[in-house]
Amino acid sequence: MRARRAGRAAIVLGLLAIAAIPAGAVVSWQRAEVRLLQAELVAVPVGFVLGLVALSTARRARYRVERSVRRAGEGTARAARLLAWTGLYLAVTGGLALAFYGVLRVSS
Repeated sequence: MRARRAGRAAIVLGLLAIAAIPAGAVVSWQRAEVRLLQAELVAVPVGFVLGLVALSTARRARYRVERSVRRAGEGTARAARLLAWTGLYLAVTGGLALAFYGVLRVSS
């Protein structure tokens, strides 16, 4: 039972990590005083931290599944790990894009 709960929490955190960057874009479209670059400078680190927390929670869920007799929640833990890594990959890609933009901006 505890493994399923940890897996579900990791799934929610992974989905939030994936949604962080698009949410930043939506905020910049909805609010005129927030520019896209400003929104993404906040959204990318938030997505990265959420991805790390999701990965940690998914590892805890997998550990609990491995230590249980019934192995309930194995699929949930696997899906949580996939979503956590996806959120981390998106955040790292966003961070690289922001860094590249900064380098181009300084060099011009």
